Amino acid sequence: MPELPDLQAFSYNLDKKLAGKTVKQVNIINAKKLNVSHQELKDTLEGQKLDKVYREGKELYIKFSKGDVLALHLMLHGKLFLFESQNNNKYPIIELIFNDNTGLALTDFQGMANPTLNPADKDAPDALSKDGGVDYLTTRLQKTKTNIKTILLDQKIIRGIGNAYADEILWYAGISPFSAGNKIPADKIKDLVSAIHSVLKGAEKSILHANPDIINGEVRDFMHIHNSKKTHSPKGAEIKIKDGSRKTYYTDEQELYT
Repeated sequence: MPELPDLQAFSYNLDKKLAGKTVKQVNIINAKKLNVSHQELKDTLEGQKLDKVYREGKELYIKFSKGDVLALHLMLHGKLFLFESQNNNKYPIIELIFNDNTGLALTDFQGMANPTLNPADKDAPDALSKDGGVDYLTTRLQKTKTNIKTILLDQKIIRGIGNAYADEILWYAGISPFSAGNKIPADKIKDLVSAIHSVLKGAEKSILHANPDIINGEVRDFMHIHNSKKTHSPKGAEIKIKDGSRKTYYTDEQELYT
């Protein structure tokens, strides 16, 4: 599943290529979870100029000239493709055709990728927003014994962090993923917020360096901890893996707070 740095890189490249183009036609092929009728989506977007593409949490937002927003959640296997004249990519969900006969296609072989017109505002702050800083996380962590990794993955608490980057962030912060939220000391919460920003922003730079035009797929080989090809951390500790619905990568360098 694409995570925050992937989506940040996608949005950068899509905005660079698509901003200013006018939507000529919207094709809805397999949008099972679309929140409005096909006709309403077409009536709303066709004829509008694409203003900008940006990321919100784990979604890509496409904003148009009249203020409407099309949100795209890629889920596990959604992919975006740019095309000319005709989309030949398999498993299309939705297509935007522009006046210059170029287009953007959202695809998903599972059919789960989800477009939403004018999504509701979210209560939880984005992981990179000022609203998700030390004061906010301190308040939230004080209220729960839930382990810190589960908290970071909860999109109703903080939006954008997925499994791989949660492991990476917690290693950088020196906090065991199995630590209870309400036992983490104040100075380590500061380290956690710092790690969230440095890891996610650094990952975006690494992704764009490896693939400057990326709009789909995942680049993970630069990761230090959540990386199946690595056996030890940069500090020399063995990387351990706990299996479950999601694999957790960690080392004994990380302090456990219980």
